[in-house]
Amino acid sequence: MLGVAEASARILAEIRPLAVEKVSLRAALGRVCADDILATVTMPPWSNSSMDGYAVRSADITPVMKGEPVTLRVVGTIPAGERAERPLKRGQAMRIMTGAPVPEGADSVIRKEDTDGGAQKVEIRDARDVWKNIRQAGEDFQRGDLLARRGTPVRPALIGVLASTGVGTVRVFRRPRVALISSGNELVDIDDFDEVTAGRRIVSSNSYTLDALTRVAGGVPVDLGIAADTRTSLRKKLEQVGGCDLILTSAGVSVGDLDHTRDVFAGLGGKQLFWKVKMRPGAPLAFGLLDGIPWIGVSGNPVSAMVSFELFVRPALRKMQGYNTLFRRTVTVTLEEEVKITARLTHFFRSYVTRKEDGTLTARLTGLQSSGALTSMTKANALLIVPETSPTVAKGAQLKALLLDQSLEETSAFSL
Repeated sequence: MLGVAEASARILAEIRPLAVEKVSLRAALGRVCADDILATVTMPPWSNSSMDGYAVRSADITPVMKGEPVTLRVVGTIPAGERAERPLKRGQAMRIMTGAPVPEGADSVIRKEDTDGGAQKVEIRDARDVWKNIRQAGEDFQRGDLLARRGTPVRPALIGVLASTGVGTVRVFRRPRVALISSGNELVDIDDFDEVTAGRRIVSSNSYTLDALTRVAGGVPVDLGIAADTRTSLRKKLEQVGGCDLILTSAGVSVGDLDHTRDVFAGLGGKQLFWKVKMRPGAPLAFGLLDGIPWIGVSGNPVSAMVSFELFVRPALRKMQGYNTLFRRTVTVTLEEEVKITARLTHFFRSYVTRKEDGTLTARLTGLQSSGALTSMTKANALLIVPETSPTVAKGAQLKALLLDQSLEETSAFSL
């Protein structure tokens, strides 16, 4: 039985980034750059105004710095997209719009609010903008600058940067196709919910949660349906995984009489690399290769399947997509209640982490910790990590927690 870190390392050692494909810039959002990307132009290409106002020479408004207004002759107007017809000379000003090129000779843009707004002549009443409000050519980036490294996720800001340098297509790593197989005679799809209301079956919730987790992690789920608890049914499902990059099965990897997944996997020529991890929930975890395709078999218990996905499947999918950062962040939290474990296994408790006014983080459990209690997972924003060496952890003690989402960075009220 492997430790959690060792199991993760063993899986990732067998995972490689997928092939590269070229997509349109808009379609690249959420993907990962497969190449370094260099700027093809300088941005901004010219010094331009960051304010609507008047372009002036600082030497002409020296008296304003001492509280004495100055009147200058307005010799032109520069809208965005046009250039001044002449340099700015002593005693002159030009009306200028945001984004417009600053005329030669100007070194300041005085905002309109600090003038009388004149069209032929303008009175400058405040010098707070002297030497300001000019965005210098090349201050954002220059031709040849590195804009994104291989492994950089494409986020909205990068989309804008790449557009400004003329990058219409981006080479990114392909999204992994994930074959999803659930197994169990008691399971039906939601379309057969009449079987549930009749008390004969339960919905295969793993088919839906693992599909959703795969999508959120950037993968493309390929739902191969529900296998019955027979070798024949499982074999038929596993024979359909061609063209996929990862096989993810739920249930059938424990020691029950009907847990056939590992045997069927081996019968198809699969190579099992390990089985079982020293953790709870999710100890029954299998990993191997089938015709070169990585296989991760997780427990059929709904919470166990989700925890195993977060710890092992998600990092594998991120590595396939070319990410340099594979794991979720852990934080130190203070317990709001006593926590106990009953087995020498690393425990991952569903918890809710809160940031207090002083910046410290506290954690409380979200309720029943049974591996079948999926509602407690809906209330969790973290997994509280309890080491196997800590059978009892007192209220007020500190532990690590694995964050599951961005809720700590979000709030219902606007604040600065």
